[in-house]
Amino acid sequence: MTDKTFPARVGSVPQAMRVGLLARVHLDLPLVIALLLLCGFGLLILYSATDQDPHKLGRQLIRLATACLVMVAVARIPPWALQRWSLPLFGLGLVMLLGVLAVGETGKGAQRWLDLGVVRFQPSELLKIAVPMMLARYLAEQPLPPTGWRIAGAMVLTGVPVLLIARQPDLGTALLVAGAGTMVVFLAGLRWRLIALLAAGTGILAPLIWYSMRPYQLQRVHTFLNPESDPLGAGYHIIQSKIAIGSGGIQGKGWLNGTQSHLEFLPERSTDFIFAVVGEEFGLIGGLALLAIYLFIIGRGLYIATQAQDTYGRLLGGGLILVFALYLFVNTGMVTGLLPVVGIPLPLVSYGGTSLVTIMAGFGILMSIHTHRKLLLP
Repeated sequence: MTDKTFPARVGSVPQAMRVGLLARVHLDLPLVIALLLLCGFGLLILYSATDQDPHKLGRQLIRLATACLVMVAVARIPPWALQRWSLPLFGLGLVMLLGVLAVGETGKGAQRWLDLGVVRFQPSELLKIAVPMMLARYLAEQPLPPTGWRIAGAMVLTGVPVLLIARQPDLGTALLVAGAGTMVVFLAGLRWRLIALLAAGTGILAPLIWYSMRPYQLQRVHTFLNPESDPLGAGYHIIQSKIAIGSGGIQGKGWLNGTQSHLEFLPERSTDFIFAVVGEEFGLIGGLALLAIYLFIIGRGLYIATQAQDTYGRLLGGGLILVFALYLFVNTGMVTGLLPVVGIPLPLVSYGGTSLVTIMAGFGILMSIHTHRKLLLP
């Protein structure tokens, strides 16, 4: 039996759940507090990483305010409406990706942006939300666990946008979109036989993927394996990042006192490598405190996903929060030298606007799933 929408007979949510402003706007208090705490800490770090530039801090505050408004707006949309809009949103995302390849603007060697005159944005960010929404709808239409054919269909739905994003090229975003689809499929429940077949298929395709990678992508892998082979070139970023983190020690050098960042040894210190600034100025203690906030947010998100009352909500909520965890894992692994550099920002901390809005929209969906729950009548 499939639960495409909420049950027909529902009772009203208890009055206690509707008391207060947060309930009226469909926000989850523990999650909101944790997100604001994380964003506040991020602004503190960003102020130091940008050499106390008030203009950049002001722009980030505007972006953060915009992202919070998006979160509040999305949280008010009931899950049944999100399910209904999944296919149109996914289709719109694919059309815009094709538009990027045709008439998109180029920056830093990649063709990733669409300029509509009023706004300039990356359509690939939309797919971080649209792909898990589409897959959750697709897999929720049939009983779980999914059959092999349903898994194959899910792989096609994921693979098409991933390939279009990789053509831009944007390996980091392609990785996140692929991760979003994979997380939803994983949460749908896979038989061990299918897992073994997928693992074998990945192993068979690995050489093909390796030989199809571009020279700069191959260089990133070589640099990851041996950054000291080119300390002033390809390996410079990761070497300086590890120096910054190591020099912070246990307690750090203190806020605004980082030498690697303020003397401009550390590249991309306000974006991809901002976690290195945390390690240098706040040390191991500060880094662990930041990770504790992230872990609370992830735990709360997983709890919300488990409490969803239909398959679509469970798959979508779980997929979104696991992609957020993937953001964190890839960025911190990249900065500490445990993973290759792929250009993924530290979520809600790094300087930037598009990913910030996308992430907060995802949390808006999570809160919608949680606060629009209905109680069944006996």
